[in-house]
Amino acid sequence: MSSANRVLRDRHAARPSLLYAIKQVELVVRAHLDELLKPSGVTALQYTALTVLQRRDGLSSSAELARNSFVTPQAMADLVAGLERRGLIRRDRDPHNRRRLLLSLTDAGRVLLAEHESAVRALEEQMVTELNLTEREAFADYLNRCRAALAVEPPH
Repeated sequence: MSSANRVLRDRHAARPSLLYAIKQVELVVRAHLDELLKPSGVTALQYTALTVLQRRDGLSSSAELARNSFVTPQAMADLVAGLERRGLIRRDRDPHNRRRLLLSLTDAGRVLLAEHESAVRALEEQMVTELNLTEREAFADYLNRCRAALAVEPPH
């Protein structure tokens, strides 16, 4: 084996896996978000669910919200109940199908998101501060393509 190949192999072996790096970024982001949101009494997971409803108001189920918020349907049921008790979301009957409940943000939920918007954007800016505009756009594209590639249900 040539010395150049050995250097590449050793460099690759010393680098953590991509999945490990992604998980580490997620954990750091979540810790920062939890700290930012602590005064409001909302967790990073609850905040994520609220932002999903902000983009997709009127979701038809907790399971659908769970898929978009990256938690299990069981965990989402408890999360939705807590957000509803706090008056941040509401469940209304679907006028087209009375058996379905639609999940929506309340005014209080919108206010909470607005209050934290600049701090969350600042955290995002801090995360990508070492990237130029082209790299940021590429990074966002890469992440979205990776997410799409894994969007199918995991094997059981």
